Amino acid sequence: MAGGYNDRDGKIWMDGELVDWRGANVHLLTHAMHYASSVFEGERAYGGTIFKSRAHSERLLGSGVAIDMPIPWTVDEIEAAKQEVLAVNGLTDAYVRAIAWRGAGEDMGVSSSRNPVRLAIAAWEWGAYYGDAKMKGAKLDIAKWKRPSPETAPSHAKAAGLYMICTMSKHAAEAKGCSDAMMFDYRGYVAEATGANIFFVKGGEVHTPKPDCFLNGLTRQTVIGLLNERQIKVHERHIMPEELEGFEQCWLTGTAAEVTPVGQIGDYNFEVGSLARDMVQTYEKLVRG
Repeated sequence: MAGGYNDRDGKIWMDGELVDWRGANVHLLTHAMHYASSVFEGERAYGGTIFKSRAHSERLLGSGVAIDMPIPWTVDEIEAAKQEVLAVNGLTDAYVRAIAWRGAGEDMGVSSSRNPVRLAIAAWEWGAYYGDAKMKGAKLDIAKWKRPSPETAPSHAKAAGLYMICTMSKHAAEAKGCSDAMMFDYRGYVAEATGANIFFVKGGEVHTPKPDCFLNGLTRQTVIGLLNERQIKVHERHIMPEELEGFEQCWLTGTAAEVTPVGQIGDYNFEVGSLARDMVQTYEKLVRG
């Protein structure tokens, strides 16, 4: 599939109907465009099966509730729609994007309770999120923006508005020749990358930030489970910036990122070591199993 994301062949599911890709449009006064009243999920299908599909659909509905935007479709209806999208587009290995938003309606101020909640699902072929980083390790910048306190934003929701500072941070990182940026949280602890959770290795044990102000990713949870199965100690805790110097290995996790080793964060270097490589391979076997 080539061309801009607005100019492709295929079908997109919108509000219960399959529409032509190029015709999957919304009105200029759609509330979400002005006020970020939108939640979404990113999912990957392997061999025609979406990994943790139902968990993604359940989280989508939960995110809608979290931003006071109940989504009027059930998990079963969303599951059926995703399969329909894969089938009609002839896709087996694909990225799947489900998105719900406040559409155009009677309200065009901050309030949007009278506007309809809409839902769309698209799918397309998408390779490695960080290119060849799975072999040599991704290079990360350190973002100037921080993940906000859960008292200021619903950090447990996968809400579009929470990604604004991620976009700015990734743009700044790419301008420096980096793949992504690592972010601190509002307290100064290590948090995550712009769209992926982060893990570190020291002395054969794994350390990962406690997700108390950012998304506890489904891939993150899966990888922790894989480590537990290997009886590798996992410390979920607050990590201070000065600890980065002492870590030996590092990797990112996310639906798009899958498991991607990190070779550098700012001035800190990491080995693409055996545990990082093992997690890449083990996760790949799991999702394709």
